[in-house]
Amino acid sequence: MKSSVITVQSVDRALLILDILQENSKGLGVTELSLKLDVSKSTAHRLLMSLQKKGYVKQDEENQKYSLGLKLIELSQTVSDNLDIRKLASNYLYHLAELTGETAHLVIMENDEIVYIDKIESSETIRMFSNIGKRAPMHCTGVGKAILAFLPEDKILQIIEEKGLRKFTDKTIIEKNTMLEHLKEIRNRGYSFDDEEHELGIKCAAAPIFNYKGDVVAGISVAGPIMRVDDEKLEMIASEVLRVSREISKHLGKN
Repeated sequence: MKSSVITVQSVDRALLILDILQENSKGLGVTELSLKLDVSKSTAHRLLMSLQKKGYVKQDEENQKYSLGLKLIELSQTVSDNLDIRKLASNYLYHLAELTGETAHLVIMENDEIVYIDKIESSETIRMFSNIGKRAPMHCTGVGKAILAFLPEDKILQIIEEKGLRKFTDKTIIEKNTMLEHLKEIRNRGYSFDDEEHELGIKCAAAPIFNYKGDVVAGISVAGPIMRVDDEKLEMIASEVLRVSREISKHLGKN
């Protein structure tokens, strides 16, 4: 319990350092920060070293003062991109749901999983179940595979190694080399399918969304029950999802 309290206290102090530096754009030294935090210089220095190592603060070599680091710009850009994507994708999601009669989703990757950040429900009585904020694996969902396929190779291998290829249905791909070949096919055609790999009775087509740097930042999908989504309809959905994903990517600066 004592260790846990100390850890939380350290986190609170580290976050407070960031707040203080935000208000002091010219930077502060260890002594000034220790006074503002009401801690010893050694404690302030230890916290600063941890933040500096992760890129959240930087130290001026001439005056030895600390200021906010570039990592925070990266984080703020990520938040901004996600908010922009949701706003940009809203009308496209409505279009996809109306055109196909199925449920359209917008998804981002977080902690090597997918997170549903927006959706437009199918107007049909029978439809797939999903919630905004819901998390799901990448290897067996259409939109997860659409994102996974376009990540750097070392990142793909890391996710497969750390997250594994858990079996959800008899159609889930659980063999590493088979998955890598499958992802290669997705990259070649630009979109992916979920053929009851995550949930029996549900099929899905999905495509990645890229930012101005060409990095995959999100995915968009349409999913529905197999009683309505046959192979012909799934191909139509895939074509439209791919078109929409490219339009959103253009809005984000992708050439």
